[in-house]
Amino acid sequence: MVLGLELQLVLKPVLVLELMGLLLLLVLNDEIEALSAIYGTDFHTESAEHRTYSIDIAEGVNTALLQVTMPPEYPGDSPPMYMLSAPWLKGMKRQELCGYLEEIYLENTGESIVYMWVEKIREFMTEQAAHEPVVEEKSSITDAVDKLQLSFEEEVQCPEIFSGDIISDRKSHFQPHLAAVRSTAEVNAVLRKLYQNKKVANATHNMYAYRFIPEGSSNLHQDCEDDGEDHAGGRMLHLLQIVDAQNVLVVVSRWFGGILLGPDRFKHINNATRQILESCGYIKHQESSKRNKKTK
Repeated sequence: MVLGLELQLVLKPVLVLELMGLLLLLVLNDEIEALSAIYGTDFHTESAEHRTYSIDIAEGVNTALLQVTMPPEYPGDSPPMYMLSAPWLKGMKRQELCGYLEEIYLENTGESIVYMWVEKIREFMTEQAAHEPVVEEKSSITDAVDKLQLSFEEEVQCPEIFSGDIISDRKSHFQPHLAAVRSTAEVNAVLRKLYQNKKVANATHNMYAYRFIPEGSSNLHQDCEDDGEDHAGGRMLHLLQIVDAQNVLVVVSRWFGGILLGPDRFKHINNATRQILESCGYIKHQESSKRNKKTK
């Protein structure tokens, strides 16, 4: 009799835990069904096994992609893990939006919050669009010049683009891309081609640097772009200068994962740049010169 009582005392907490787990699963399934019904084709199942989903968000000319992974403890004791891809969202504005998402979780602990997150992002996008400066219409002459320039650049064949391995750290991901270039038109052609890739276009930052000597010239052209990641492009250009890489464009895409990396982000950007330069033969190793050194 005593043994039976002890067994009941052990089994009751186990049954309670199982019932709680089943309840959470039902809540989670209801939320997924609701999101799918609300957002339709904008809602995507990335991995049913890992419970990873994404939602495309569009407001005006701006777009964003919110990817969430729902851990077993969600929504009871843990928020979803998320990655927000929005090329228009930079620096302090991104931190401001991430702060809003954290506040929503803290104010609604234990509740399903993905819908609240999506609508907060949409509201934030609307507010940003309202504060964007109005661009004055170009004169017909300026417009004609731009069209001629675009027409000329479209005639330039896009050089082959190589992409390197992804470097990941605390939910942020870095991937380098490289192309051999000999003109600004080729640089622009490569950038246009890369931005046609939805994943690259939705990266938080696409910083780049290039150095080239035009055909029939002896003058070196070089420039860089931070794309919201302050000083990143300049560091990439400095690396190209150190290794004396010429006639090359390197782009590093970064997808921010919601956790600030501090100075480590520059380490990953530099490593990604060096990796693609080395794999494509733009960095010459000094091993042969070392072997030729005289030994005593």
